[in-house]
Amino acid sequence: MTGPDLTFWDFIDYVHRNSGMLWGYLYQHIMMVLTGVGIAFVVGVPLGALCTRNRALARIILAVMNILQVVPSLAMLVLLLLIMGLGSTTVTIGLFLYSLNPIVRNTYIGLQQISPSYVEAGRGVGMSQMQLLFHVRFPLALTFIMTGLRISAVIAIGVATIAPLVGGSGLGREIYAGINNGNSLRIFAGAIPAALLAIAADIVLGFLQRRLKVEGRRSKNILPPTPKAQG
Repeated sequence: MTGPDLTFWDFIDYVHRNSGMLWGYLYQHIMMVLTGVGIAFVVGVPLGALCTRNRALARIILAVMNILQVVPSLAMLVLLLLIMGLGSTTVTIGLFLYSLNPIVRNTYIGLQQISPSYVEAGRGVGMSQMQLLFHVRFPLALTFIMTGLRISAVIAIGVATIAPLVGGSGLGREIYAGINNGNSLRIFAGAIPAALLAIAADIVLGFLQRRLKVEGRRSKNILPPTPKAQG
C-alpha cells in the first residue's frame, strides 16, 4: 500500500473500494464550509455596509478583520478549542472568523466605488436610505461582494482540512489518517478532492461573478438620470 511502486491505478482502486467513506467526508467538508462561509456572508455584508457610514467605526472594524486574517489558521482553531472544546462547532466558528475579512473588506470597497451620480439619481426619485442600499448600492457592488465570497470560500476549503485536529471531520480526516499510518493513498484520497473542491468553488463563483457584472451594467443603463436643478 505505501511502497514506492504505487501507481495511479492503485489510487483509483483505493478510491473505488472506499467511495462511500470518501463521499461522506466530502459531504461533511462541504457542509462545514457552507455553514462557516454562509454565516460570514450574513454578518460580513452588513459590517461592510456599516463601514461606509462611519469612518471611525470603519477603522476599528477593518483593524479587527486584519488581526483575524494574520492569525495562523491552526493557532486560531487551537485558541477556539481552549474556549469551546472539541467538535464541529469549533471548526465552524473558525471558518466563520477566517472568512469574514474578504467579505467585509470587499463589500466596503464595492460600496465606496459606486459613483455618487447613481445615488443622487435614486434620491431624485424619492428613494429612502434603505431603498438606496438595497436597490442601488448593493446591486452595483455585487461583483465586489462576490469577489470577497469567492476568496472566502477557497480559504475556508483549505482551512477545513485541518478540522480533525480540533475534533472536526471532512476530507482532512482522511489526510491525517494517511499521515499517521504512513499511507500515501489515503493522503492523496483526501488532498486531491479538497483541491478539486477549491478549484470548482472558484470556477462556479467566478462564473456567477461575471454574470452579476453583466447584470450590473444593465442596471446602470436603466437607472434614471440625475435630476438637474431648475432655474
